[in-house]
Amino acid sequence: MKRNMKQWKEDLIAARAKKAMPVFSFPGGRLIGVTVEELVKDGHLQALCMEKIAEKYPQMGIALSLMDLSVEAEAFGAKVMYSEDEVPTMHGALIETEEQADALEVPQVGAGRTGECVKGIREAAQRITDRPVLAGIIGPYSLAGRLLDMTEIMILCYEEPDMVQTVLEKVTDFLVEYAKAFKEAGANGVLMAEPAAGLLSPSLIEEFSTPYVQKIRDAVEDDNFLVMYHNCGNVEPLLPQICQVNASSYSFGNAIDIEKALQALPADRLVIGNIDPAGTLRNGTPDMVREETRALLERCSKYPNFVIASGCDVPPQTPFENMDAFFETVEEFYKEA
Repeated sequence: MKRNMKQWKEDLIAARAKKAMPVFSFPGGRLIGVTVEELVKDGHLQALCMEKIAEKYPQMGIALSLMDLSVEAEAFGAKVMYSEDEVPTMHGALIETEEQADALEVPQVGAGRTGECVKGIREAAQRITDRPVLAGIIGPYSLAGRLLDMTEIMILCYEEPDMVQTVLEKVTDFLVEYAKAFKEAGANGVLMAEPAAGLLSPSLIEEFSTPYVQKIRDAVEDDNFLVMYHNCGNVEPLLPQICQVNASSYSFGNAIDIEKALQALPADRLVIGNIDPAGTLRNGTPDMVREETRALLERCSKYPNFVIASGCDVPPQTPFENMDAFFETVEEFYKEA
C-alpha cells in the first residue's frame, strides 16, 4: 500500500510509544512449514512468511522481506550453497582478474532468484497493509565483496582500486534497477545491508562505499519510498562517513554502542537497533531477552528517533518464546513510561 514514508518517519519520531522493528523474517518459515531453502527460492512463500509474522506480531512496526545477501551475487553468476535450516552462503570468488571485472555483465532484474524476491514483495504489499513493507537488498561494497571475495577485496582496494571501482559501478547499476523494481512492486522502502563496509577505514569507505550507496539512494528515495541503511559492523569510527550517506533511516548492529550513533546522527534520522540477534534472541532465554531489551530501552528511549530492534537478521531457528518476550517487554515498557 502506498504511503507517505517521510510523514510516517516523522510521526514515528514524534510518537511517545514506539513499535519494535527487528530484522525478523526467516523464522516465519517455520510458521508456514517450509525449509529455509524452499523459502529463499519461492516468492509466494516469502510473502506468506511475511504475512504470518505480521499476523503473529501486530506490535511489529514494519514488515521485512528476507535478508538474504546471496541473491544479488547469484544473479551475477556467483555460486551459492543452500541449506534446509540456515541462510544461503557464498562459495568462492566469481571475479579474480581485471579482465573478468571488465567483462562482467550486469544482469537484468529477474535473473537468478531476484524475480522471485520481487514477486514476493508484490504479493506481500497486497497482503500486509497495516504497516510499511520493506524489501531487503544488499549494499554495493558488500555485493562487490561477494563477487571478488571478502578478503581479497580489502587488498584490491589498495593494489587494484580501478578493478574494484569497475565492479562497484556495475553492481550499483544493477542495485538501482533492483530497488526500482521493488518500488514498482509496492514496497514502501528498502533495507540496504552494507555490513562489509564496516571493515573499511574512514578514507576507504568514503571511496568504495558511500558514493555508491548515495547513488542508489538518490535514484529511488522520495517521500513515498524510504532507504534504511543497515550496517552491523563495528562502525563507531565510521559514523562521520555513515552520516554522509544521508539516508533517512539507519539500522546498526550490536557491535557498537548505539547511543553513540544516536549522538552522531541528526535527530531527524530514524536509528534502529541493536539487540544481539544470535547471542540473545537466538541462544538466550526469555528472561535474558527481557532484561537486555528493557536495559536498552531505559538507556536509549530518551532519544525520540530511537526504535528498538535486533542488531541484524534474526536467525531462522530463533525460539518464538524469545521473540514473544522481546515484543512483550517493549509493549510493557512504553505502557509504563
